[in-house]
Amino acid sequence: MTELLSPAGQQALRNFITPSTLFAFDLDGTLAPIVDDPTAARTPSEVRDGLRKLAQLAVTAVITGRSCSDALPRLGFQPQYLVGNHGNEGLPGSDDQASSLAELILHWQQQLQHQMSPESWGALYVEQKSSSLSLHYRHALQREEVHAQLLAAIDRLTPTPRRVGGKFVENLLPPEAPHKGDALLRLMEHSGCPNALFVGDDETDEDVFRLRDRRIFSICVGTQRPTAAAYYLHDQNAMPHALELMIALLRSN
Repeated sequence: MTELLSPAGQQALRNFITPSTLFAFDLDGTLAPIVDDPTAARTPSEVRDGLRKLAQLAVTAVITGRSCSDALPRLGFQPQYLVGNHGNEGLPGSDDQASSLAELILHWQQQLQHQMSPESWGALYVEQKSSSLSLHYRHALQREEVHAQLLAAIDRLTPTPRRVGGKFVENLLPPEAPHKGDALLRLMEHSGCPNALFVGDDETDEDVFRLRDRRIFSICVGTQRPTAAAYYLHDQNAMPHALELMIALLRSN
């Protein structure tokens, strides 16, 4: 990978973006820092200001694991596209299936609670969304034990979900549900943007990075894990500088 803010990274970005580029971002760990309490996540003021300026110059999108209603007040700006539940909610031209999937999500949750010990289940922070289920084990005292028990229980779920890991979280999605890569390609088609830049930090964002599509400029936030992204930022604190660079390059076009 190449560091985005290095001379080589800046030159590559300069050669890629135009006013017709779609600028898409993950939320948690990318625009907003990861916090112990997921309900407390917010984009910092410098990031909000940069996003607002960027949205005046180009098409912007946020593709997040949160529901759209949960994500929007945390952003501090209004993107042209807001896609939630890892690509299952808010895609233009698609009928949201949240109501039909809610029963499946509840069924999975009930199965997991039955299969896990009360202590391990109680150590989880469970986000039951309309079309996905997120199971956080960050605060478990016996984190590895709880995670192992959770994975074993997930393997026994029926119907089998699509499991996407994250930072001390396991996300369960319907097996045929679109992922973030599908969502980004759909947004490019709908917006008419010939290329796109995507910034993410987590395993859920690898569905975009693994596309290895020359039309997509992929940036991973952090270097703690292997990634298919071509460029990286050292951590979330570098996001304001990255936004400043994008804005400056757009204004120079």
